[in-house]
Amino acid sequence: WLTHGSAQQVAARLAEMIAPWSSVSAADHWMPNGFVDTEEAQLHLPTPLLPADIQRKLGEWWLPPDGQARRTPNFDIASTCTIEDKPGLLLVEAKAHSTELEGEACGRRLTTDASEGRKASHITIGAAIEEARIGLEETTSLSWAISRDTHHQMSNRFAWAWKLAQLGIPVVLVYLGFLKADEMTDRGDPFPDHATWEALVLDHSEPLCSTEAWNHRWLVSDIPFIPVISSMHQALDGEADV
Repeated sequence: WLTHGSAQQVAARLAEMIAPWSSVSAADHWMPNGFVDTEEAQLHLPTPLLPADIQRKLGEWWLPPDGQARRTPNFDIASTCTIEDKPGLLLVEAKAHSTELEGEACGRRLTTDASEGRKASHITIGAAIEEARIGLEETTSLSWAISRDTHHQMSNRFAWAWKLAQLGIPVVLVYLGFLKADEMTDRGDPFPDHATWEALVLDHSEPLCSTEAWNHRWLVSDIPFIPVISSMHQALDGEADV
């Protein structure tokens, strides 16, 4: 529902969600595109979201040389945007109930019967996240503990956002909580308000980074990298209250 509707409607929802850090216009591109195209973005694949050379570099960073066709993390929403008058990228990880965060606290460990391809990817992913961890410490002067082996989803979200900035693409990374999603009560506790959602994100990210990392503009070699905790109520008729 969030990306469903006219380009003007979707751009307005996304822009309000990330103000004042960034802006989105009807001329921007996003994935998914409502119910017209529900595919989520993998940033190493050809899409209108990024230049081809950046897509290639992302694939080479995350995947082994002979595994460039394999999957990389897919984002709930990815959209081009404008950050400080420059073309940038908005990345959104969205949750609607408490157990969605709890379920991703584990890491990605190999089983004894893992394929050779899986073993190779395991190595390159670990190296990529470690590179990002070091880069984030240099960028923020804070301690970071993102890792392939714990809190894998949040770790890779931070890693990909940092890498984009390191490649010259300004980025806003949003952890988005859908408020009052009462239709999800059979799966977990909905978030009643922003304060509840923010507290859950800060508690979940505490093993990985300081609370100071969030809602702050950082510079990766003069390129903005902005991790944000945001929330909104998305009615099922498509009308959003941010």
